Amino acid sequence: MLEENFQEIASYVALGIEAVVVIVLLYAAGEAILGMVKAIGHRGISTGARREVWFRFALWIILALEFALAADIIRSAIAPTWESIGQLAAIAAIRTFLNFFLVRDIESYNEGRTEKDKVG
Repeated sequence: MLEENFQEIASYVALGIEAVVVIVLLYAAGEAILGMVKAIGHRGISTGARREVWFRFALWIILALEFALAADIIRSAIAPTWESIGQLAAIAAIRTFLNFFLVRDIESYNEGRTEKDKVG
C-alpha cells in the first residue's frame, strides 16, 4: 500500500516536472520568435542579432533538458525494469551529448562577446 502511494506520488511529480519542461520550451520559443521579429524590424536580420537570439534560446533548452532528465530519472526510479533503465541511459546519453555541445557553443559565443566588449 505504501509503495503504491509512493509510486503514484512520484508519477505525479514526474508529470509536474514534464509540465515545467513544456512551459520552459514554450516561453523559450516565444522569446526567440519575438527576438527575431524585433531584429528584423529594427535593423534587419544580422548575424549578431541571430546569434543573440540563438544564445538565449540555447540557454532555455539546456534548462529544459535538465528538467526532462530529472523527470526521466524519477520515472525510472519508480518502475525500474532493465528496459526502462536502458531507455534512461540512452536518453541521458543523448541529452548529455546535446548539452555538452550547446554549453560549448555558448561558452564560445560568450568569449566572443567578451572580446568584442573589450575592443569596443
